Amino acid sequence: MPHTPEEKKKVLARIRRIRGQCEGLERALEAGADCAPVLQQIAAIRGAVNGLMSGVLEAHLREQFGQAAADAGDRRARVDEMTALVRSYLK
Repeated sequence: MPHTPEEKKKVLARIRRIRGQCEGLERALEAGADCAPVLQQIAAIRGAVNGLMSGVLEAHLREQFGQAAADAGDRRARVDEMTALVRSYLK
């Protein structure tokens, strides 16, 4: 989750662009567009979502690891959480 108003503004703007891309894809599909432009639009949406995920993940990593852990258990819990997030991101 974005932690500053500026980060939140950027993430919401990116979400709105992705929504616009999805709406454009929907219109293309309804109009019976050729496969190549549809596939290109799907790839663009996937890239935009991956960029969004990358940015939010980076912000989360900086937030979690930008400060020292209270103890070894806390550090281990943070690493476990990050490992799970990265694994789900890479699926």
